[in-house]
Amino acid sequence: MNNSAYQTLGFESIAEGIYLLTLNRPASLNALNSETFKELAHALEQVAGNDEARVLLITGAGEKAFVAGADISEMQMMTAVEAMALSQAALKVFRQLELLPIPVIALVNGYCLGGGCELALACDWIIASENAVFGQPEVNLGITPGFGGTQRLSRLIGPARAMEMIVSGRHVKADEALSWGLVNHVYPQDRLMQEALSMAELICQKGPLAVHLSKQAIVRGRDLELDSACQIESQAFGLCFSSDDQKEGMTAFLEKRKPVFKGV
Repeated sequence: MNNSAYQTLGFESIAEGIYLLTLNRPASLNALNSETFKELAHALEQVAGNDEARVLLITGAGEKAFVAGADISEMQMMTAVEAMALSQAALKVFRQLELLPIPVIALVNGYCLGGGCELALACDWIIASENAVFGQPEVNLGITPGFGGTQRLSRLIGPARAMEMIVSGRHVKADEALSWGLVNHVYPQDRLMQEALSMAELICQKGPLAVHLSKQAIVRGRDLELDSACQIESQAFGLCFSSDDQKEGMTAFLEKRKPVFKGV
């Protein structure tokens, strides 16, 4: 995973099994542009094909912003057809992110607006610094969210709160985002990475196949009716019993020792 291959991203291994992807355009508050979407797609392919990867952390460079939105200067003169093509490119890569086989945690430091909020929503959960600010302010520009915001935000915090955020364009600070269920945890800014690493290290101690199948069941099942969704869970549960990790996990439990999982 070569950082030099990217112009808008930083991408590195920061601990065994833990990878960090950094949106790296601090001069523009890490605004998303067409090049960012291409590089994100490539980086996510690298993660998906890496058997050693167990957790992906995503954050923004600098102390002011996770991602302050999409690059308005790039979008200003787009035609309707060009705008829809940009939307489709973003939707594709954000779905690619959502379907990664490993957990993805967004570390939101500062502004997380528009396309940045939509990027964070495509992660499995969000942890935020105390100075984090969330919003879908696209209506201020005379446009709608276009990268999944109307759909993922309403699924996460409910349609009424999502409607309020989107049609008013107002910002939501970290404490309110926590009370709404938009974020899982809020930490002082200087502790955000430390807390994320602790969480990632905890996940790395668990059975890799079980983590993967649990994520898959949640993501694939959440928009299905209950009976169909539970069948996905049942299949995942049964599949675990064909693995060495299940035998090791249960044997270790009965022997009162820590399991040694191998992901098979």
